[in-house]
Amino acid sequence: MTFFLFISFVILLRIGELVLSKSNEKWLLQNGAVEYGQRHYPFIVALHVLFIFSLIFEYSRQPDPTYSIFLIILYFLILAFKTWILVSLGKFWNTKIYHISDIPLVRKGPYKYFKHPNYLIVIAEIAVIPMIFHLYFTAITFTLLNVIMLFVRIKEENRVLQIK
Repeated sequence: MTFFLFISFVILLRIGELVLSKSNEKWLLQNGAVEYGQRHYPFIVALHVLFIFSLIFEYSRQPDPTYSIFLIILYFLILAFKTWILVSLGKFWNTKIYHISDIPLVRKGPYKYFKHPNYLIVIAEIAVIPMIFHLYFTAITFTLLNVIMLFVRIKEENRVLQIK
């Protein structure tokens, strides 16, 4: 029952993030934003969808499923940090890469201290969520795939951040 509630929460949270992203995308486009990274974005979507399926599949194969209260608490701390990121970026937060010329970069919240704090959160989520339920295959596989994907993503985002 704990896994069902938790995975439902994670899925609803992801859907909420996509709704927020779509709303912000509309605002960004109305304000002259240009999208970048379209070629790799479907791979990001696939990675996150397959991550959820892998969680469910691996959990369903466990003979005696257990969970870690400590890691559940850690996950909620990660979500608090993610909320700080979302609030700091406001309308500029998105799952895609957008750029509006002549708009200064956000330099508040965690962006005062880190260049890409959102990606630190993505790394932490992909690693911690499966570990809560001892889903080692999913944790290792998707952490490695995510590192590869973020290498591509951050390289593209850094390129876009150089555009004036």
